[in-house]
Amino acid sequence: MKQQTVLITGASSGIGREVARYFLLKGDNVVINSSTAEKLDKVYHELGAGPNLAMVAGDVSDKRTGEKMVAIAVEKFGSADVLVNNAGIFGNKPFLQVDEAYLDKFLNTNLKGTYFTTQAVIPQMLKQHRGVVINIGTPLVGHALGGAPATAPIASKGAIHALTLQLAAEFGKDNIRVNTVAPGVIRTPMHGEGADANAGIHLLNRVGEVADVAEMVYTIAKSNFISGAIINVDGGMSAGHNLN
Repeated sequence: MKQQTVLITGASSGIGREVARYFLLKGDNVVINSSTAEKLDKVYHELGAGPNLAMVAGDVSDKRTGEKMVAIAVEKFGSADVLVNNAGIFGNKPFLQVDEAYLDKFLNTNLKGTYFTTQAVIPQMLKQHRGVVINIGTPLVGHALGGAPATAPIASKGAIHALTLQLAAEFGKDNIRVNTVAPGVIRTPMHGEGADANAGIHLLNRVGEVADVAEMVYTIAKSNFISGAIINVDGGMSAGHNLN
């Protein structure tokens, strides 16, 4: 398949790190990002620190971080073909206890990070007459769980789902495809040691692995005709639950 240059936010652990590893393994160029420079440098070397890898530390809610990622991608690899808006946070807090600072934390990282990093890369994609934006959402946007109070992160992710459709509509004529991958519970540092306790909310009665998400992200990036889609990689969670 044609070599692409892939920009990945939130790549210092979990899904983002595995997505970076997967694209590198397939021969693509990758620019990784994290807000924590020390963690990013560690992953940069764990991934081989090779000639087809670059890194940019910075907060994605600041559009200048995205602009720097694009600049380095173009300078080092000649293009910016795929953006994976993976940087995100999650947490549980009852609705009536959420204050403005807590809500802003999720809006800044999840929504603004996705919004402004995409805004930074679209001009380059317009110059190229091609591009792919892949956002990371959640099936919980359309499948609420009682007993797991998460209005703040879910509101931010719901906005990302809506943004995905509108961007796909606005830039489809320019050969820029925009989609969202919505993972179920995935075994990552975010879920800690207790990830498997959530097995039963998936029809497959197990949690997902980071490779499950990376494979779907890669498939979308290499496709020519998937756009405006919210694709659940959730072991059937959005369809139902396993009560065994």
